[in-house]
Amino acid sequence: MFAVCRGREHATRGAGTSHGGGGQNARMAHVSTATTDLETALSTTGAIRAFTDRPVSRGEIARILDVARFAPSGGNQQAWHVVAVEAPELRRALGELMASAAKEYVALREAGQRPFGLSDRGRWPGPGDVDLAAARAGDVDVSALAGLAEAPALLAVLVELGKLAAMDAELDRHGIVAGASIYPFCWQILLAARLVGLGGVLTTFAVRNEPDVLTLLDAPAGWALAAVIALGEPVHQPSRLRRRRVATFATVDTFSGPPLITP
Repeated sequence: MFAVCRGREHATRGAGTSHGGGGQNARMAHVSTATTDLETALSTTGAIRAFTDRPVSRGEIARILDVARFAPSGGNQQAWHVVAVEAPELRRALGELMASAAKEYVALREAGQRPFGLSDRGRWPGPGDVDLAAARAGDVDVSALAGLAEAPALLAVLVELGKLAAMDAELDRHGIVAGASIYPFCWQILLAARLVGLGGVLTTFAVRNEPDVLTLLDAPAGWALAAVIALGEPVHQPSRLRRRRVATFATVDTFSGPPLITP
């Protein structure tokens, strides 16, 4: 989960020049992982957390977003705003906020919980006996996650809350439906990155400290943080992802109906 290669310094964000680093990542052959084949992209775009030191230019980011903007959204509201975080001090602060949440996550997991899991009738029951304040202050190594803030490209994806339709707002559980208008866009960023031979990972750890992140990015009222996406050239591009077979999660007519299998 927290495995990230960090054998490099981060690349210059806008100009596309490297701050150096070298090391094993830099020695990796720059074999193109770009693809325009839809099935290949859909079946091989996994979470990439290890990047070479190849910089990612603003032009590449703009091309990625130019494709991703065609993602579906409720009422075609397109309620997203993307901040390409370049300034080292902003990246450092964002990394610290992600690391703080990661320490909480680790503490909950080590206590045998599904961290922040909606296990109590669709709601998070709270930390139980876990002292989250102590976890945040603890000496837990989450440097790999914080290292994502050094990725060649770092995008904070914000969403305008007033444009979302939460059709589950009155249900007695934690809301999930409003995310349908923002997370397809996030996923298309990762898919579109394959067009230029890049990979990445979507993380929501920073959302745990959303007020601080919004202040850091000078976001106006009415906006929320949906995700932080790290992008770069993969050290290794997966050719096959481990996923359950269709028959294990798809059924006919009812939840307990016969498995949906191909002829």
